[in-house]
Formats: sequence, C-alpha cells, structure tokens
Amino acid sequence: MSGTDGMAANTWETPRLKHLTTWDSDWAGLRVVVAGIGASGFSAADTLIELGAAVVVVDAGATQENEAKADTLRIVGARDVLLGAGHAVSLPLVDGERPDLVVTSPGWPPTQPLLTEAAASGVPIWGDVELAWRVRIREGRPTAEWLTITGTNGKTTTVGLTESMLLAAGKRAVAAGNVGTPILDVIRDPQGYDFLAVELSSFQLHWAHSISPLASVCLNIAEDHVDWHGSYEAYLAAKASVYARTRIACVYNVEQRETEAMVEEADVVEGCRAVGFTTGMPSVSMMGVVEDLLVDRAFIEQRKDSAAELASISELGEVVPRHLVANALAAAALVRAAGIPAAAVRDGIRAFQPGDHRIQVIANEDGVLWINDSKATNPHAASASLASFQSVVWIAGGLSKGVSYDELVTDHARRLRAVVLLGADPTPLQGALARHAPDVPVSLHPSTQTGHGHDGGSPDPATGEALMQWAVAEASRLARDGDTVLMAPAAASMDQFSSYAHRGAAFMAAVGARGGQGTTPKES
Repeated sequence: MSGTDGMAANTWETPRLKHLTTWDSDWAGLRVVVAGIGASGFSAADTLIELGAAVVVVDAGATQENEAKADTLRIVGARDVLLGAGHAVSLPLVDGERPDLVVTSPGWPPTQPLLTEAAASGVPIWGDVELAWRVRIREGRPTAEWLTITGTNGKTTTVGLTESMLLAAGKRAVAAGNVGTPILDVIRDPQGYDFLAVELSSFQLHWAHSISPLASVCLNIAEDHVDWHGSYEAYLAAKASVYARTRIACVYNVEQRETEAMVEEADVVEGCRAVGFTTGMPSVSMMGVVEDLLVDRAFIEQRKDSAAELASISELGEVVPRHLVANALAAAALVRAAGIPAAAVRDGIRAFQPGDHRIQVIANEDGVLWINDSKATNPHAASASLASFQSVVWIAGGLSKGVSYDELVTDHARRLRAVVLLGADPTPLQGALARHAPDVPVSLHPSTQTGHGHDGGSPDPATGEALMQWAVAEASRLARDGDTVLMAPAAASMDQFSSYAHRGAAFMAAVGARGGQGTTPKES
C-alpha cells in the first residue's frame, strides 16, 4: 500500500466542483443532468433540487411509473424531465447552457451515448455514491463513518452482518448503497448516523472518485459484468478502487491472492493497515478460525501470540457454508477497525436476520434437505453453494451471460447425484455436464427438449412457476436419503423469471406445495 495526503489531478471535477464537499457548500445554480430516474437517479435528482441546483433528468423509459416520478420531480423544482429513448442519446442543455455535471445511475455504462458525449465534452460524471460522499457533512448533524464492501459475491450478507454488529454495539447504523435504502436518502435522514455499511457494486465504484472510508473490503473476485466494463481487467480495477483513500484498515481475502494484490497496490491514507481474513488458522493481523471459533488476531494488543474469541461458527445458523464464515469474518474485521468490541460481533451475528434466496433452508424431510440459493446468479456463487454439501440434486441453469461452466462442473462433479436443468437455452451448462460429468443424470423440461423455450420477450410468471413445479417434482423423484436438493442456478433469471427473487419464491412455493415445512432461513 502507498500513502497519500491528497487527490491527483482528475477529469471528474472542475474548480467549482472541487469546493463542493459538504451539504452546506454553494450548490445553488449548479447545472446538473441526472441520468436515470430509477431509485438512485430519483434520489439524486431530489437531493440536488433541495440543494438548489438546476436539474434536468433524462431516462430512456417512458413508463407510467417514470411519468409519475417525473411529475413529482417537476413539482419539487426540476427544470425538466425528459423521458423516452430519443432523449437518452445526447447531452441536454440546462438553462440553455452546457451542464456543469452529470450524475449517472449505476446501471448506465460508460459507453452510453449521453455519457460518452459528456466525457468527450469535458463534463465531469459522478455516481450517486460520489454525490452522497460530497454532501455527507452537514452542520448540526453527525457525520457518519463509512465502511465500504464490494466483491463479486457475498456483499449483501456482509453488509447485513456489519450493520447488525454495529447495532449490537449501540451505534446508530444502517446498510445502504447497492442494497436497501438509496444512499442519498440515508444521508438526508434528519437524525444522522454513526456508521454506514455501504454495499458498492462495480458500477457504483466506477463512478465514485473521492470516497475515503474508515475501512474497506473486497470479499472476492471472479469474472462478471464484462459486458458493462468492457473487459475483466476494467471490472477488476473498479473492484480494486474500493480500497483507494481508506484510512484505517483495508480488509482482504487471504484465500484469494487477487484481493491481497489490490491492497498492495492501493493508494491509501498514511498509516492504514492491511488486515486479512481466512477460514483457516489466522496469522498475525488476520481474522480466522480456530477449531469452531471465529477469532481476531488483528485488533488486540497481544496479537503476536494470542487471539480474541468473537463467536462460534454454530451461531451463524443451521447450515453454515464456508463462504458465510468468510463473510462474517470480513464484517468482523470492518467493525473491529471501527473500534467495536468483540462482544458486539457475537451479538450481531446472533441477531442477524438474513434475507431470502441465499443458502436458505426451505425444508428438511425424509432425509432430504431443500436449499434455496436463487441469488447464486453466476458460477462463482454456485460453486460456493455446491462446496457446502456432499451429495446434491442440483437445480441449475438460466440466462448464462456468456460464462463458461467447465470449471464449475469439473470441481463439483463428484457431488452431483443428478441435475435438473432450467433455462430457455440450457446448452452451455448441458454441454459442460456432458464433457465433465457424463455419468450424472440430467433432466430437461419437455419444452426445452422440443425447442419451445423463451422467445426473448418478458418472462411469463405463470410459465416460470409451472417450470419450477416441474423442477421440484423431478428433484424429489431423484433425491435419496442424505441428499441436498440445491437450487443454485449459476445463471441469471430473466429468461424465464422476472428476477432471482421471483425464481426463489417460485421454488419455495413449489417445495411448500409438496408438503415441505419451512425453517428459519440463513443466507450467505
């Protein structure tokens, strides 16, 4: 790591923008185009209008929902709201002049025409997270410390655990960013917060330029979102930027060298520490596992020859996969860097209430465990799920996004009793199974076998639910005493379901319809 006391020259701010570093700075009359009217875009526009900026909002979607949002923004003072695909291809004027700034929603890629025109014209581009960092300081309110979390998988769980540990310590804290409440809505809370646990996607990090968190972590890295970033190297660079300007601790995954290399190359505030986490025995300045205990060898005075007990692995839940242990240790490192006592780490783990669709126990009957991990939308996430069980009937497949399944199948072929394939086009995963697990039985839905898959339009919920009922019935037929039926698709859902949540809910309903009794869920 290298230390820094300031920021290098850049193309994302101008002399005027350089001085906009608090809520109480002079934002009046700043000409801003907000790209996107989704949750983050609406929040950004609303915030900027409240600050006194002159705001024009652009979105390609002229939906009824967007029209309602546009009406609200016009009422509160937006100069204009331009909806429809024709408005999203060029940079609009604001009050008859070129804008001073574009604030973009994270889903808009750098290649989007409006953004490329802004960049070519020298107009700085921020994301909503950058804007939130700029306005976090406000006279009369506490300024929250930021703990920032990214990674290809496990972000939401780690953010939730971090929030729970902070709350257990009596801090006013909230999860924000890529999960839950838009971060600008959190920033505008009249009471303020002590800490924000901020989940950051690679998209958000791409448009964030000056964040200086108390502690940061990249949980893991695997190929994803190459279509948005243009290359794996660009995706990797976006994830690595989570460590830039970190002040107290850069937390990295000891078991993935890439994250350690990110920390080594990060430009941080002088005195910032590197703290590792591992699901094995920790060395000095690491969090890790001793027997069945999560322990701290980083934030105690006697770390050279001892460790502080944080919690037992069993307190994480009924099913505790290895990556859930890793997520808990990463969260513990973040809060310990913030001075949170060990007892609050344990209490936070005990109090943590995970969301659905992440290593969620649905039923355990007749010797068969049913697990919903619909959130496993890529091979890296599915691999972590498969590694948690010994004998699996795997419900998998969906929209592959061009990824390869060869390594995934090779690594876990020995665990597979059978595979039930979803997906309008199951060919990518089916091919990998044929090459690397040819003896594993594979079930295909009749509509797929006859070529009547998804036609490219919006998925029909009823069709998706009927498909899942078939998949669950097929898995039930194939499963034996001691097996786990694992729905971890390793693919996106949008070819046959509206979202991963819709897919997971359909699985839960189908399992329930055959008599399974739900249990308290745990996620990873």
